Amino acid sequence: MELCVTKSNGNLVAPSGLIPSTMLDLSRIDRLPGLRFNARTLHVFEPIGPPGAAWSIIREALSKALVPYYPLAGRLSPDGSCIDCTGDGIWFVEATATCSLNSVGYFKDATLISFDDLLPSHPLENQGIDPLVLMQITEFDEGGLVMGLIFSHTICDGLGATQFLTAVRECARGVDPLTVTPLWHRNFIPPQPPSPTTIPPPNFTPPADYHLEQATIDIPLDQITQLKHKLMEESLQLHCSTFEVIATILWMNRTRAIKSSSESKTLMRLVFFADCRLLVSPPIPKGFYGNCFFPVTVTASNETLAQASIVEVVKMIQAAKARLLEEFSDWVVGQTDEDPFAPPLGYETLFITDWRRLGFDQVDYGSGPAVHVIPTQGSAVIPSVIVGSVPRPDKGVRLMT
Repeated sequence: MELCVTKSNGNLVAPSGLIPSTMLDLSRIDRLPGLRFNARTLHVFEPIGPPGAAWSIIREALSKALVPYYPLAGRLSPDGSCIDCTGDGIWFVEATATCSLNSVGYFKDATLISFDDLLPSHPLENQGIDPLVLMQITEFDEGGLVMGLIFSHTICDGLGATQFLTAVRECARGVDPLTVTPLWHRNFIPPQPPSPTTIPPPNFTPPADYHLEQATIDIPLDQITQLKHKLMEESLQLHCSTFEVIATILWMNRTRAIKSSSESKTLMRLVFFADCRLLVSPPIPKGFYGNCFFPVTVTASNETLAQASIVEVVKMIQAAKARLLEEFSDWVVGQTDEDPFAPPLGYETLFITDWRRLGFDQVDYGSGPAVHVIPTQGSAVIPSVIVGSVPRPDKGVRLMT
C-alpha cells in the first residue's frame, strides 16, 4: 500500500544546559576519507505513550542528552580534522503517516519502505549548515512509530551511536546521572604515522551495464545451529562463531555464482570490520564513543573458493582474524605498504558488517526495544552486506545486501 507521510518543517534541538565552547580534535580513524558520509537507519517501535507524546518525549530527552554529548550538537570543520562545539544542535522533524504499522507489516519486508519519507531532510543544506545528527519521528495510525536517524560516521561508529541513543533513552526515563559518562578520548593512537605514505584514494568506475539488486535473506536460528554442529563433527571440534559461518557460506556461494559465468581466474576479497577497543594500549576507557575499528581482509582466488570446503574457508577467516592485532599495530606506527582502509573496489570485493552486537535493537524508550532496525541501501556499485537480526519475535539472522 502507498505510504503517505506528512512532515513538519523541522528545527534544531540544542543542548538544554551550558556547554563548553571549544574545538575538539578528531582521531586518525575519525578523519579517514572513507568515513565522510552519513549512516542512515530506521528504528521501528511500538507506541511510546499516547498519540503525539513521542515527539515531546524524545525532543526533550535529546536536548538533555546533548549536554554531556555536546560535540554532537556542533559542526565538522571544513577540513574534517575537528569538531567545532557550537551547540547549534541536531535537526529534528516530526511526522505522521496515514496508515498503521500493522498494515505495512512493521516494515519487515524492506521492499515496502520509502526511505525518503521516513528519513529527515533539512532546509539548511543550501546554507552550508550540516548537523552531525538528524532525526525524524514518524507516528503511525493506531500507534507505533519509526525513528529515522542520520548520523555522521566521522564522529561515531555503530557502538558510539548506540551509546548516545542509550543516553537519550535514559534521559527520557529520568535516569540521572547517566549510566555511562561520555568521553571524547580521540588521542588513543598517534595522529599521524611516523612515515606518511602517499596512497591514492580508492576509485571504481563500473561498466555501463553494471547494476546491483537489493536483497534480504533470512536464516532461521535452528539452521545456523545445525550447520555449526555439523562443522564441529566434520572438523574434529572446530569452534566457529555465527558470523564466521554466515560469512563463509555467503562468500563461497557468491563466488561460485560468479565463477559459473566466468571461467577466468580472479582474486576475490572478503572485507569485514573488527572493533579494536580492546587492542589499544592503554585500554580505551568506558564511555568512548568515537570510531575504533579496523578492516580484516581475506583473499583467495575464485578457483580456490569454488573447490574449498566450508571448514577450509572458516579457517581462512579465523586466520585473518588472528592477524588483526599485528596488522592494526603495524598500521598505527605506519609500517604498512598498502592502506588497509582502501581495499580494491569492484564486484570481486565483498564488504560485510555485523550489526548484531551494536545494541541498536536493545534501546527501549518505554514501550520495549525496537521491533527491528533497518539500514538504508548502501553503495549502489560496491557489494556490501549488513548482518542483522530478524524482526522480533522471530530468532535468526537477516542479511541485508
